[in-house]
Amino acid sequence: MGVDSGLPDFRGDHGFRAAYPALKTGGINFHDIANGTAFLRDPVRAWGFYGHRLNLDRRAVPHAGFESLRRWASAKRSGGFVFTSNVDGQFQKAGFADDRLFECHGSIHFLQCGQSCSTPE
Repeated sequence: MGVDSGLPDFRGDHGFRAAYPALKTGGINFHDIANGTAFLRDPVRAWGFYGHRLNLDRRAVPHAGFESLRRWASAKRSGGFVFTSNVDGQFQKAGFADDRLFECHGSIHFLQCGQSCSTPE
C-alpha cells in the first residue's frame, strides 16, 4: 500500500537498494540492516537507516486507495479490521481507528525493543 504513496518497496533488494544507494555500495541488503542486531553491530548506520525511513513515512500522504478501503469498511455492519505488515503508519493517517488495526511487524513510529536489543554484557 505504501509504495503507491511514494514509499520505497522493501520486499526485495531492488527497491530497497534504489532508495538506499549507500547501503548498496556497502553490500548491505535489507535483512542486514532491518533487525535489532544491526544496532549492536553498527549503531550509527542502523539509526541513520531508521531515521531516514521514519522521515519518509512521516512525509508520505496516503493515496486514494486508503480512503476507498476505509469507506468500504465503514459501510459494513460490524465495520472493518486491518491486518497489515506495513510499519509506516499510513492506515492511521488515512483515518483507520487504532482499535481496528493490527500491525504484525509493529510500527516505525514507536521505539520498540525485544530481547535482542539489550546491552551486551
